[in-house]
Amino acid sequence: MSMRQMIRIAAAGVALGAMVAHAQGDEQTVVLDRVVAVVNRRVILSSDLDDEMQLSVLEPHRNGDEKPTRQHALEQLISRTLIEQQIRQEDEQAAEPPADEVAARLHEIRTELPACVRADCASDEGWKTFLAEHGLTPQRVENYMRHRLEILRFIEQRFRQGIQISQQQIATYYTDTLLPQYAPGEKTPTLEQVAPRIQEILLEQQVNALFDDWLANLRKQGDVEILDPTLEAAAGQSGDGRTSP
Repeated sequence: MSMRQMIRIAAAGVALGAMVAHAQGDEQTVVLDRVVAVVNRRVILSSDLDDEMQLSVLEPHRNGDEKPTRQHALEQLISRTLIEQQIRQEDEQAAEPPADEVAARLHEIRTELPACVRADCASDEGWKTFLAEHGLTPQRVENYMRHRLEILRFIEQRFRQGIQISQQQIATYYTDTLLPQYAPGEKTPTLEQVAPRIQEILLEQQVNALFDDWLANLRKQGDVEILDPTLEAAAGQSGDGRTSP
């Protein structure tokens, strides 16, 4: 029996288990769940895509008018699954982010995320209403952020170390990229004032480039099986496994 056949049989077993679990919970309502993809023997369910689409409202770079798609959700889940598998492979004892770090990131979401600012998420009542409108719970959001922080920490440790940004690179960015953003006669910050921020931007750019190459290689080496024909286009995309900070 080929590996592909084994994956399909395993996927069918998971799908059947999900169907039975839902059916036993309510004899009047049968909710069918199904496997849409398998990433190195780890299944991704249709319900996982639904969850990802709900949680996408927390992405800081998402256009408020842009509707999330199942293709994009699958792309994100494939990338995240590959990253999480690599984390476990390289560091089985990877520590969870501390509670105060998770709390700080949740505070940022509630006070800085545009959708949350409009909904007054800084207040307990506004936050409660925002979660209810998007079918979320505080625990789901907290778990989501914890996983995101774990991935961000891995990316930082793996790719940021050893990167050196020269003073010449900072000066070039200041002259060629930053200054042109100001209108003639408008007061501009000095190089000394913005050098630390420019260094951070250049570091992030290099980390992102290294990470994108690494993730693309993971996809090539991994066994990604798309079982839903309508979602197959996502398998060929490079994706963006980075999670929004």
